[in-house]
Order: sequence, then structure tokens, then C-alpha cells
Amino acid sequence: MKLSGGVEWALHCCVVLTTATEPVPAARLAELHDVSPSYLAKQLQALSRAGLIAAVQGKAGGYTLTRGPDLITILDVVTAVDGTQPTFVCTEIRQRGPLATPPQDCTRPCPIARAMASADAAWRAALQAVSIADLASGVDHDHGPTALASIRTWLTPNDGDATIA
Repeated sequence: MKLSGGVEWALHCCVVLTTATEPVPAARLAELHDVSPSYLAKQLQALSRAGLIAAVQGKAGGYTLTRGPDLITILDVVTAVDGTQPTFVCTEIRQRGPLATPPQDCTRPCPIARAMASADAAWRAALQAVSIADLASGVDHDHGPTALASIRTWLTPNDGDATIA
């Protein structure tokens, strides 16, 4: 399975937004991660459409989480950015070729489709079990208790730095 790069960017932004005390402009998030502002804007729009973040307009505008980071899961972000399609789509190859199985004999998914569906369900369950708060906690664990605090300080606009979302 392959996820888009936008998932990684969106997850990092959600973790960063856990530190914010006020809306964070998209340009500031792009600068922090040294990523394309226009591509990041697409990921932020997807998160906003899914109701995970909210855009605040105006001079002090930017993005905020819409609920506590413990209530947003990795799966929420993945589906917001990459959609809800299954990771495997069966094309019923068993119904093709010289020894094709007749459609009426294909009343249940084949063992391959069943195994892939089971793997997809397990993957989704694993992503559903990890929240943005868990990820933020992991940052503190891996990089020390000042890592997210340093990000919060960096994100805080100086007078005149404020821009719109």
C-alpha cells in the first residue's frame, strides 16, 4: 500500500497544531516544514473539508484543530487526504481466461480478496487506534519535552507577522 505524501504533511501539521494557542497561517506551516505552500494548502483544505481543522479568516487567521487531538486519529487524516477507498480492489481475474470460473460460481470473494480485505481492516484498525495526541506525545518522548514547546514559540507570530489562512 502506498499513501500520498500529503498524508505525511497533514499528520505533521495536525501534530504541530496541538501546540498552537492561536490560528496558524498555512504559510507558517509550510515554512516550518520547508514544503510547497500550494501543495500543503491542498492538504489543509482536505483536512478542513473533513472537519478536522478549521480555517480562521482575517489578519490573525490560520488553522486550528476542531477538536481535541485525542479525538482525531491517524485514520481520520488518511481518509481526509487520500479518501476511503480500500487498499485492494478485486477485479475478479478468476472469471477470465481459458479456465474462467463462471460468475454464478463466484458468490463469495476468493481467498486472495478475503486475505486482502482482512489486511485492510487490520491496517485501518491500527490507524484508528492512534490519535494525534499519541503522535504529539511521541514527539515529546523522542525529542524531549521542549520539542513541541519550541515549535509553539516559533509559531507564535511577532507583531506584523500575522497573515491570513
